[in-house]
Amino acid sequence: MSVDSHESNEGESHEDSAHDEHDHGSGNLELGLALFSGVLLLAGWLVGRTMGEDALIVRGLYAAACLAGAWFTVREAIENLRKRRLQIDTLMLVAAAGAIALGHWGEAGLLLFLFSLGHSLENYAMGRARRAIEALAQLRPETALVRRGQELVETKVEALQVGDIVVVKPDERIAADGFVVVGETSIDQSAITGESVPVDKRPVVDATTARANPDAVGAEHRVFAGTLNRAQLVEIEVSRRADQSTLSRVVEMVRSAENQKSPTQLFTDRFQRYFVPAVLSLAFVLLFAWLVIDEPFSASFYRAMVVLVAASPCALAISTPSAVLSGVARAARSGVLIKGGAPLERLGVLHALAFDKTGTLTEGQPRMTDVLTAEKISEETLLSVAVAVERLSDHPLAAAVVRDGSERLGGAALPVASNLQSLTGKGLRAEVDGQIVYMGKRALFAEIDTAGLPQDLDARMLRLESEGRTTFAVKQGDSYLGAIGLMDTPRAAATAVIAQLRALGIREMVMLSGDNQQVADAVAKSVGIDRALGNLMPEDKVTTIRELQAAGDVAMIGDGVNDAPALAVASVGIAMGAAGSDVALETADVALMGDDLSKLPFVIGLSRQTRRIIRQNLWASLGMVVILIPATILGLKMGVAVLFHEGSTLLVVGNALRLLTYREPQNVG
Repeated sequence: MSVDSHESNEGESHEDSAHDEHDHGSGNLELGLALFSGVLLLAGWLVGRTMGEDALIVRGLYAAACLAGAWFTVREAIENLRKRRLQIDTLMLVAAAGAIALGHWGEAGLLLFLFSLGHSLENYAMGRARRAIEALAQLRPETALVRRGQELVETKVEALQVGDIVVVKPDERIAADGFVVVGETSIDQSAITGESVPVDKRPVVDATTARANPDAVGAEHRVFAGTLNRAQLVEIEVSRRADQSTLSRVVEMVRSAENQKSPTQLFTDRFQRYFVPAVLSLAFVLLFAWLVIDEPFSASFYRAMVVLVAASPCALAISTPSAVLSGVARAARSGVLIKGGAPLERLGVLHALAFDKTGTLTEGQPRMTDVLTAEKISEETLLSVAVAVERLSDHPLAAAVVRDGSERLGGAALPVASNLQSLTGKGLRAEVDGQIVYMGKRALFAEIDTAGLPQDLDARMLRLESEGRTTFAVKQGDSYLGAIGLMDTPRAAATAVIAQLRALGIREMVMLSGDNQQVADAVAKSVGIDRALGNLMPEDKVTTIRELQAAGDVAMIGDGVNDAPALAVASVGIAMGAAGSDVALETADVALMGDDLSKLPFVIGLSRQTRRIIRQNLWASLGMVVILIPATILGLKMGVAVLFHEGSTLLVVGNALRLLTYREPQNVG
């Protein structure tokens, strides 16, 4: 319960603070010694009831209880004094020594027993939160089966190199980040992305392309170290060394999050800097109370020692760090990386949320939404010509037409298209079955055909465009076949997420997009956002965020790549689908590791619960000090003061650990 054991100075890691964290073995030994101290203390009290408190055996039992209770506290105090740091542990030893000097061996033993018990239980409780983080690091297997020609060689994971082919059997954990090259399976990625169901994986189409740019490999091909192969045997090609894997970076970032102090932690740190010297000064003044009031020096000395115990802000020192650590660990367990206490607290007081459109509120890839056929033209005829031509193009919209159009055609034979020409900014020209085919915007047909588009088709295309669709018409020879509408469709969860955020009390939500205003308005309306801003460049998004910040804290939710400037300037930057993305992990304050928008209400709700628990802990710890200081000055005994003091410490730690059981909100609608 030392102050510095739960706070870090600038440039100093949490692990370097007073006597490093206890490992599991030393924690058990400390708890064992504390309990042994209690047994000796109870034995001394029982023997003293029959033989008298002054009996030699009673003193011996109390002395042994003091020794057992002080063992770890003395070791820590010596280490702290070597570093020239005066801490609460040292003050407790001084108080116990003072009680012994006055002949109160039983009370000294009680103080050291309860202090060591509280200290060991505190370490155990804090260790639970840390172990929730450390458990991530244990997910990666120690060895992997690597294909060397026709042989399989068992290799240490640390020795894996980029380009190695690793064979992963069913129900085995994946040893490294990479992409599937052989076999199809489903992977349980919950440890990394928080996804509740296994995700289907299949081989990349072109391993050479994937090898050249592994960060661009699609989610259906990419795998992560520490995830579990649930189905068939697969072979993956390693794209990152073990120490650079997503799992390793997440563990390291969550560990370092302990050092990123929240506003409340900074407040308690400043408070303690002034409060501890004030307590020492008060105890020193009380030593001379016998000069003012009619009492022996021993009574004044005893009172000063009791005040020293009662006023030590152990609970205050641990109240915020324990809550922050528990909150960060709970978020990590659900695939959300929070970089420290500051963003964890700010998420709970947001004034507004700004959403990027593409890839955040929408799927990030266009889909064919409408097929408009001309009179006497079948849908099959229109789609077969469109798909045949678009197969020759590498435009993103072409990929959507080929994918969705082929699905609608159900494997029907396609005509042969050739001689593709790109009419920049307008459309395409090609030949199909010996006839010229034009596909493009309405403006293209005003140029190539004096009559222009048929009035009915033109009107229907205009209506779709007003609803946010991207449209193009298809003409083969002298006949118009119809038109096709495409749209980057909203995520299935977007509407429910917006409803959950409104239920949480967030009223101002804005969508920011580089698309035209009509498209932005259509998407915003479909998901329930009232305000959309279109035609924005990256610098425009930054300006909008700054304007929103005039009224309070603003979070920006984006993909972490194109939105990096806006994420950086927002009060809290939240990156979607950050698993495997260096830019997202480095830029954002909060990273939703999976491509799952539904984690947003969870993390905001978790932040609010964390803030509530921090406030409860502060009131409990400060309230106990406010009550105990005057009570001890007026004569409260050391045993009672210790019980309340140590009890408040365990209370705030136990309260903070409730965050580890925080449940995600149920989906709305």
